[in-house]
Amino acid sequence: MQKRSQAIASKQRRQIITGSATAVGLATIGMPSISFAQNKPIKIGMPTILSGRVAMLGEASRNAATMGVEAFNAAGGLNGRPVELIIRDSKGRPDEASRIARELVNSDGCEMILDAEASSGAFGVHEVARDLGVLVMHTCSETSSLSADPKMRIPNGFRAARQGIHDAIVGGDYSGKVAKEKGLKRWMSISPDYSYGKDTTEEFFEYLKYFNKDVEVINSVWPKLFQADYSEPITRLLQGKPQAIYSCLWGGDLTSFIDQASIYGLMKDRQFFGVNMADYSVLTAIKAVPPNVHSGNRYLKSIPKTPQNAAWCDAYMAKFKTMPLNWSWQNAVGIEFMLTAIKKTNGTDTKKMSEALRGMTIKSPFGTNGEITMRALDNTIIDYAIAWGDIKPQEPYMPNPYIGNWKTILELEKQWMIKKGFIS
Repeated sequence: MQKRSQAIASKQRRQIITGSATAVGLATIGMPSISFAQNKPIKIGMPTILSGRVAMLGEASRNAATMGVEAFNAAGGLNGRPVELIIRDSKGRPDEASRIARELVNSDGCEMILDAEASSGAFGVHEVARDLGVLVMHTCSETSSLSADPKMRIPNGFRAARQGIHDAIVGGDYSGKVAKEKGLKRWMSISPDYSYGKDTTEEFFEYLKYFNKDVEVINSVWPKLFQADYSEPITRLLQGKPQAIYSCLWGGDLTSFIDQASIYGLMKDRQFFGVNMADYSVLTAIKAVPPNVHSGNRYLKSIPKTPQNAAWCDAYMAKFKTMPLNWSWQNAVGIEFMLTAIKKTNGTDTKKMSEALRGMTIKSPFGTNGEITMRALDNTIIDYAIAWGDIKPQEPYMPNPYIGNWKTILELEKQWMIKKGFIS
């Protein structure tokens, strides 16, 4: 009995999307099933978070990656070889993320890694890819240094996720305009105490001050990642008496903070700029969207407002009975880049795939102009839709988005990279 329980638990921990599973899924949309019985599968390992407070990250990532793999297999795979997605739960622990990534390659025979870890785990997975020489596609980590810092870069490492510096430039532009209109001079922040929180908050304030030199940052509060009680940080924010608050809290942490802040009346007389608010995971989970809230888009069906984005959202909802999240579109993009590289190189050779990915442009419903490019300079994506705006309590949630201009983003990002010593 004990062995049977262990086997069941092991099966639950390891979810595998195979060619046969694809055939079952295809029956629901009227497509013919394809037999891959005689062909060796291409294994892609996927470490992510599927339990605990931010399990929504892993679930949204898994769902989108699964859609991409099923579509690839439905089209015949690679000359009849299916892709097999092997998914493991890191439970949000960085050490576990690294261990799992190594095990996926060494024990499970995975030829590449789709890294759907938060930044806390992604840096460890990145080092595993550096050590083992396998291709890694980061799909959730937004910490700028992961790809921007030359010391971190590896030729086989890529990022298909928004990058903090890009959000900071658009957010600083938008927030600077709002600050001038409303006379918001005193600012504070509350962000998670790890690399993403520290880096993204610093970058946001750098560009807020660039676009509005009258603002003053009087203090910052740094709660721990996955903290349950925000009463002490909220008290410090109230004592500071800021006119505006910035935050890059995300997922369940942001939901908990917003609900607790509403009890204390924190949002009543001040403006809140939460870069991660405009995502269905938050907007549908908080008890009530407070007034005076602004956000960057994470994932909304209306941004970009195109038939392609709406159709992808509808297909996702029809399959999974839930709304896609920011991690959904990023993983959809990440797996599409990987599968395109497999097709283009007619195989899974890391060096050939890496060369194909650098500078590659794919059609995408999430691109500003229907395309997203993997920039060759630092192996990260550009041209995805970025917007900021004030948030309303119902669809479309951000009715008047301020759409980021990529010409401006790239010009200011270049200056930032020169200042950081990342490029000369």
